Amino acid sequence: MNRRCRSRFFATVAFLTANAGAALAQGQKLDTARIEEITGLKGTLIEQEGVFKVTSPRTDTKITVDGWTMPPFMGLTSWAAFRAGGQGKVMVMGDLVLLQDEVNPVLSELLDSGLEVTALHNHFFFDEPKVYFMHIGGEAAPDELASGVRRALDKVKEIRAKAPAPASGFGAKPMPSTSTVSGKTVEDTLGVKGQAKDGMFKVVIGRTAKAACGCEISKEMGVNTWAAFAGSDDNALVDGDFAMLEGELQGVLKALRKADIQIVAIHHHMASETPRFLFLHYWGRGRVDALARGLKSALDTQKS
Repeated sequence: MNRRCRSRFFATVAFLTANAGAALAQGQKLDTARIEEITGLKGTLIEQEGVFKVTSPRTDTKITVDGWTMPPFMGLTSWAAFRAGGQGKVMVMGDLVLLQDEVNPVLSELLDSGLEVTALHNHFFFDEPKVYFMHIGGEAAPDELASGVRRALDKVKEIRAKAPAPASGFGAKPMPSTSTVSGKTVEDTLGVKGQAKDGMFKVVIGRTAKAACGCEISKEMGVNTWAAFAGSDDNALVDGDFAMLEGELQGVLKALRKADIQIVAIHHHMASETPRFLFLHYWGRGRVDALARGLKSALDTQKS
């Protein structure tokens, strides 16, 4: 077989394999009644895509954007879309509409349910109360995915039942008026040298990628994880940013939430870089040593 024939042969095999997989997925039927039963939501079957989508409009809270009371139809509806996959599994993708005090409890529920959180950001300016959007995904048995969606939405209801008005803060005690953070504690825990300024302390850990032009980009170009501490050793805060490969995101999320560190954004800072990096912004309160250990546990989940 000559080179041209071989190329055509392998191209044909790849085409048939891909189409066989698609046919297998389409041949499997979603139990839409079961998804509705578990999620507690009515759904719609979009037959041309083989997708079953459930929705939950945010009608429990009045939300204004730029002074206008916004109807859920205009972008304030949580949703989850299910599609049959192979080997009895189903995939889900969705977007949850959350108030600030709902974000981290819901994020933890999703991770504990085996679902993935893939982005967290805002869609509006001048929204009152502030609204955030959490994008989710996963591939598993259909009952598992539907149960994860239900747990997330039930957590929202639980929070709003306890306090109809959104919280105005995380509830930590007031910060000291002057910062006196012990940088040595941070350095010893993280194994990284840092910089002190006015009683605060900051560490920066660089990573490396290549920009679309082929140029190397690293620490000083913004490909870095950083953590800044303020307050006192027994009453501190930390804020910062994690630079992560796509496959590292879920491990970092789980480690930070286990350490009770709040996630405030998940997004990208660049386009067309290699490898692709995601960035996660966070905020934590507590003792300096405990916060540093939480960050170290997240760093330890990363591959490099």
